[in-house]
Amino acid sequence: MGFDVAAESYDRFMGRFSRLLSPQLADLAAVAAGQRALDVGCGPGALTGELVERLGAEHVAAIDPSASFVAAVRERYPGVIVSQASADRLPFGPREFDATMAQLVVHFMPDPVAGLREMARTTRHGGVVAACVWDHAGGHGPLGLFWRAARELDPRAADESDLPGTRRGQLVELFEAAGLDDVSGTVLDADLEHASFEAWWEPFTEGVGPAGAYVASLDEASRRRLRELCRTQIGGGPFTVPARAWAARGVVRG
Repeated sequence: MGFDVAAESYDRFMGRFSRLLSPQLADLAAVAAGQRALDVGCGPGALTGELVERLGAEHVAAIDPSASFVAAVRERYPGVIVSQASADRLPFGPREFDATMAQLVVHFMPDPVAGLREMARTTRHGGVVAACVWDHAGGHGPLGLFWRAARELDPRAADESDLPGTRRGQLVELFEAAGLDDVSGTVLDADLEHASFEAWWEPFTEGVGPAGAYVASLDEASRRRLRELCRTQIGGGPFTVPARAWAARGVVRG
């Protein structure tokens, strides 16, 4: 999926948006002092850092399948329990956490319902499971500008709009299918200002995620055409990229 990259590359690409989402997702999960929390699919640690600020490192755990991301989180947040693992096989026992969260992860899970069930398994009775996913299907995620230009040049370009949870109401449906109770949905905003077109474009060239993989697959001429079309549509900057994420939370009942 294109996430076996350096942590710094992810930071420049999606991490700058993730940092805007993290406090909102933690609020949605009602994370507060005295709790223990798990960050599922932590990446380089945007949400992990927010949880450490609220709870202290000794009360936070995180997992990610990427070895480079796991190494980065261990270095950035000493004291956090960080494991290399996948969402459908969490290396924790039942009912260990008060809140279990997945930020920009559910749509990449091989089986989202199984992953959410695992998150519920590790959460105490009465605890909260929460997640968010970009509105890729509605074109209001941070990559909407990019994918519209890519598909204008190449109608066969496979964007991220068909991934699970990226359409209105889908994330809530996945939570309900996983057996969570009191499920509700909301919208999180993460609009981000870019100083220039280059500041927006360069992270796409670092091979991160489906968009980065698509850019890497292009020959030089095709890459140049895509870049110039994006520049024509966006302008030179500064400009703000509006970004919207679907979010859901549910409660674990006994």
